[in-house]
Amino acid sequence: MTIIACADMEWGIGRDGGLLFNIPEDMEFFKTATRGKTVVMGRKTFESLRIKPLPGRRNIVLTKSESFSFEGTETAHSLTELFSLLENTPKNDVFVIGGSNVYRQLLKYCDTALITKVSAYGKADSFIADFDKLSDWKTECASEIMDSNGIKFQFVKYVRNYP
Repeated sequence: MTIIACADMEWGIGRDGGLLFNIPEDMEFFKTATRGKTVVMGRKTFESLRIKPLPGRRNIVLTKSESFSFEGTETAHSLTELFSLLENTPKNDVFVIGGSNVYRQLLKYCDTALITKVSAYGKADSFIADFDKLSDWKTECASEIMDSNGIKFQFVKYVRNYP
């Protein structure tokens, strides 16, 4: 599975249920990477999408809420249920898209992380693991530093470093 996220300099990913930055290039990167794939998200992340499944993708919502049900999504109430839903899905066709609790739960099952690293502080209240400090992860490649309306960022691919 692949984690995909946009993080600030403190590995913040969100504030008040929304994204920290509006970077069109990041949105395009996300769309291109996940189009035609399976995306796994928590209920709050789904609700931040204005209660619409992401088009052109299989949407799975991981939630403890037994009453959650929404047309165009599949629901998993546990990791066991999630892995049952993913049973016939190729591992590299699954993208974990947030939020922080879902990233934390699924990190050990992921072997790739596509992180848009933003050179700014977003005053986040939601965070992802610091891949630069995780001993079993390494940077595979990074784009040049880009600028979008004064926001500097780069795309970084991390891979799990198996011994």
